[in-house]
Amino acid sequence: MERRTIAVMLMSVCTVGLAVVAVPLLAHHGTSASYDQVKWINVTGVVTQFIWRNPHSSLYLDTTENGKVSSYSIEMASPGLLVQEGYTRETFKLGDKVTIRVHPSLAGTAVGECLFSCQVTINGQTLRTGRGGNRQ
Repeated sequence: MERRTIAVMLMSVCTVGLAVVAVPLLAHHGTSASYDQVKWINVTGVVTQFIWRNPHSSLYLDTTENGKVSSYSIEMASPGLLVQEGYTRETFKLGDKVTIRVHPSLAGTAVGECLFSCQVTINGQTLRTGRGGNRQ
């Protein structure tokens, strides 16, 4: 084979390899496609589950409106980022009464997003947001 053909083949293999590596990185979506990043709402409910996992932790609440109980889920940051904000896997416990300020779903569903520096009150105690935000 001539050198030019080998160079073209090598560049093609490198390009395909780069694409294979880059595509999964693009799969992590931004939250602006799902949540209203301008609007904030307060959601109050009782913790039914808190899942401490990557890429995002999840908080599930039972909320009551007009006597009707419904589930509300909140997408939170990764455990590593939550630790920097002062959270631990024990911050939200089953049965805790929580009020949390979230960006609501654009679709109007019972889902919200709280990735950074959210206002959180647990059983009447307000958490400090930012580093060191454990219960006071």
